[in-house]
Amino acid sequence: MVPYFPECIQSADLSILEWIQTHLVTPFCDGLFSFITHFGDGGIFWILLAVGMLFFKKTRKTGLMIGAALILGLIFGNGILKNLFQRVRPYDLEDALVQTPLIEKPSDWSFPSGHTLASFEAATVLMIRDRRFGIPALVLAFLIAFSRLYLYVHFPSDVLAGALLGVLFGCLGVWIVNAIWKRVEKELKNRVM
Repeated sequence: MVPYFPECIQSADLSILEWIQTHLVTPFCDGLFSFITHFGDGGIFWILLAVGMLFFKKTRKTGLMIGAALILGLIFGNGILKNLFQRVRPYDLEDALVQTPLIEKPSDWSFPSGHTLASFEAATVLMIRDRRFGIPALVLAFLIAFSRLYLYVHFPSDVLAGALLGVLFGCLGVWIVNAIWKRVEKELKNRVM
């Protein structure tokens, strides 16, 4: 057990996972959450969304903001925090309720949840930029986050950290791109004059 997670957090995490496994698991939900979780695989869905937005002038800035947020998450969440904490996955514990999850076992560390991180980064940017897209993205982000618990591949504290960091990096992505965008616009305006 990695010492960064006190027993009280580990115990609360396992209690929540046990409750989900005992009360919510059904064949229908197995299929549903096994499908939904793949929207977060490698952040590909959100990356494709950001790249697609770059092709249209109206959404280009939003696409850049999502891209910036995803890069922050990749560096700090997946690159630094996962390797710093090196938290094992719930199914790898000796007394795990589920030893073989319904999906392929992830090969990286558990904390924070990368699926949740990427989903909340993109959803946060979309909520800030245009709620018509932000609300459905936020619903999808919550479903992806819950799928990670349902499938027994993350602890609740992994998912909570992923969501909080996702909101933070989403806001930072908006701020960074806005700052650069204003500077570039000012430079272009000065060149024209």
